[in-house]
Amino acid sequence: MTEDESVEAFYTEDRWDNWLDRVAEEELDPENEDSARLLLNLQDDAAIAIAKVLAAFEEARVDDERAVEEVRNVRDIVLADVPFDDEDKTMLIDGVQTSLVPVFYAAEEFLVGGAVEGDIDEFVRAAADAEAEDDLDAALGYVVQAGTRVIDGDRLEIGLVEDLEYGLVSEWVNGLDSLQSAIEDPEVVEED
Repeated sequence: MTEDESVEAFYTEDRWDNWLDRVAEEELDPENEDSARLLLNLQDDAAIAIAKVLAAFEEARVDDERAVEEVRNVRDIVLADVPFDDEDKTMLIDGVQTSLVPVFYAAEEFLVGGAVEGDIDEFVRAAADAEAEDDLDAALGYVVQAGTRVIDGDRLEIGLVEDLEYGLVSEWVNGLDSLQSAIEDPEVVEED
């Protein structure tokens, strides 16, 4: 049996499409608890796929090259354009996609170079400062660095988000929170 045959599919287009079908069928209101839960489950499901890739790498079931390939596969599926006619739903899915961007890059960074040295809180504050200066590339870089620390087992205190201005950094940190939850408890989110 080859390595490819022995390892499960970490994420599929069908899985993502099933989530999108659910979103298409629902009357979504971000203020509604059920709608918010659906979007969070969608986000968490993708984060769980990344956590499973990382676990397979840590357990030497896949090598770093295969793990990076799997992360990129999940990223390509999740970040593809969403074919909704409804602008509000497109915007909500875009928010989920935005939150997941640093999850993918942090996983890739971790697989290639390990966790960076530093403090999660300091990285997040540096990201917020960079966002305030309109340096979004630097802001994303700091959040990705924080993400490598999360993958390495450091704790991201989600209360930190409450101190942030709403914007990209707060959305990105929200994605890292999903990743942290997925790493701690990588149970599959049921699509039904």
